[in-house]
Amino acid sequence: MSHSIEEIAPGVACAHGKIVNFYYVGEPGGPWVLVDTGMPLGAPSIIRTAEERFGKDSRPEAIVLTHAHFDHVGAVRALAEHWDVPVYVHAMELPFVTGRADYPPFDPTVGGFFPALSRTFPEKGIDLGDRVRLLPGSGPVDIMPGWDIHHTPGHAPGHVSFFRASDGVLIVGDAFITMDTDSFRDTMTQKPEITRPPSYATCDWDAARDSVQRLASLRPKVVGTGHGRPLSGPTVADDLETLARTFHRPAHGRYVNQPARFDQNGVVSLPPAVPDPVPAIAAGVGAAALAGVAIAAVRRHQAEMDLEDEDE
Repeated sequence: MSHSIEEIAPGVACAHGKIVNFYYVGEPGGPWVLVDTGMPLGAPSIIRTAEERFGKDSRPEAIVLTHAHFDHVGAVRALAEHWDVPVYVHAMELPFVTGRADYPPFDPTVGGFFPALSRTFPEKGIDLGDRVRLLPGSGPVDIMPGWDIHHTPGHAPGHVSFFRASDGVLIVGDAFITMDTDSFRDTMTQKPEITRPPSYATCDWDAARDSVQRLASLRPKVVGTGHGRPLSGPTVADDLETLARTFHRPAHGRYVNQPARFDQNGVVSLPPAVPDPVPAIAAGVGAAALAGVAIAAVRRHQAEMDLEDEDE
């Protein structure tokens, strides 16, 4: 699990992996935090790149999570234990990092490349025990001087984004992303475009739209997302505003017309599951294959019996 490092603003470096990004926030030689931790098995690479950036045996003040989906917390336990540091989350993510709750089921029925793969993705929460600390609901973040937190639910109930007003830098996790994960081609090429949050894991589309509109009002100059390349330049704010103005939910899916509901203990209610044709198709293909094997065996057995009758 190797990562390339890209400096996107003073004191902000994006660690860009094959699929997911995370961020080192802080100047070399000074205090720093790690925002998100990427996929499982990534801890050795994260530690190595942290030492290259901040010095041998350096460690962050804390790990900060935009949310706790599996691709953002994959290495969090190993890193928190290695560095012996706390992990900060929004209060609405607390059930999913303290072993009290699992996320709602992902939704492959929205259609597309990553949604199809999501049938195999883990939805189970993790338990970080007494390492967990709470982020403020809004406003300045003590462990990230100069940054404000914005609660940006929709993709996850406790999803947060971080904005540095002094130079317009925005770290958004998956509130929106800069690649179309519904498209196989765009995922492979990582074609840069500001687009809606990953559809298979977004469980409240009204809240997701409101979060994008709120972030667009900040008029950022640099955006660092959880998926896709960080973007900067004079068109970023306008492109994000376009997404906010034209934001649309998928044409179909479990959470499209009715969201999942949450409280401080996790999931309160879920909309009914939408029929997923793929398992039925797979079962049908499997049954047909088994039937074919059985028919072939019967025919082979009959042929053997006929040969025995001829020999007699």
